[in-house]
Amino acid sequence: MNHQRLSDDKIFHLLQNERRRAVIRYLRDEEGTVSMRDIAEQVAAWEHDTSVAALDSDERQRVYIPLYQNHLPKLDEEGVIEYNQSRGTVERTPVADQLEQYLTEDLEASTSVAPSQPNGAVSAGDWTEGYIGATALSGVFFLGAVFNVPAVSDLLLASLMLVTFATVTFLHATADSDASLSPTNFFPG
Repeated sequence: MNHQRLSDDKIFHLLQNERRRAVIRYLRDEEGTVSMRDIAEQVAAWEHDTSVAALDSDERQRVYIPLYQNHLPKLDEEGVIEYNQSRGTVERTPVADQLEQYLTEDLEASTSVAPSQPNGAVSAGDWTEGYIGATALSGVFFLGAVFNVPAVSDLLLASLMLVTFATVTFLHATADSDASLSPTNFFPG
């Protein structure tokens, strides 16, 4: 069993595959030995944005085989897990702790084949609407200043633009800690 420090290249190589990241995320909350079948089912459920109970056998099989033949042996080879292929069991090792710092919600959200985010976190791409809305609203304020809207000072319009962007930026920065702060709650599309 390999409990040495992994190089950055090995860490990034291991984490370049979403299924390996999903296995590590799954094992983060599990203690002791886990059934490989349980891991495959949960990863398949995340990939199909459904529950384990709602998976069909093809969805399970399409995840099970690559985990069995490729991803789990690779994680075992690097000492991240102990994988007993003949028994179908997996156990997380202390080496997995070296990968945790790279498994942020931002990394998960930036993948093209991301599992559904079980904690409801909002991905970075979901904030495009919020920033477009803030830009549009600021454009209205700007036009008000250009056309000298009566009874509205330039200072007030500039302040409204600043508050608009500050609000969206604050909501975006705090969204990871509270999934209810979604841009769609404030800027419905």
